[in-house]
Amino acid sequence: MHLCARPLATTELDHELLWLSVSVSSVSLAGAWLAVGLPWPVCVFHQLTGLPCLTCGMTRCAIQFFHGHFLAALKWNPLIFALLCGVIAFDVYALLVLATRTPRFRIAFRQVEKRCVRGMIILALALNWIYLIAHWRDF
Repeated sequence: MHLCARPLATTELDHELLWLSVSVSSVSLAGAWLAVGLPWPVCVFHQLTGLPCLTCGMTRCAIQFFHGHFLAALKWNPLIFALLCGVIAFDVYALLVLATRTPRFRIAFRQVEKRCVRGMIILALALNWIYLIAHWRDF
């Protein structure tokens, strides 16, 4: 894995601006959706099987997270909690980089490292699903 800081090339996609915009827009849209009282998303997998899917508890986790109830958010869905923490950290980084016009961080992976990262992601998904199945009565 190689981490480098470099200025944004003229033809390069501005990932910081793009993903900051996507995350802020998504949170705003979700907040407006719930504030207006529109129906919550329904988990078809849970309705059909009675078991939680990989993302069951995601909406409740996000609501608890953004209300500042971090322990409750962690209990609803640990993987989504970690993802939300990562998105907040990235958004702070992106906002600072965009405001100060400093060089952007980029990560380059070798093939072996890519396979290792994929394996860790699959393991994290599996462990999270095991946690959710062990606590399925909470859903």
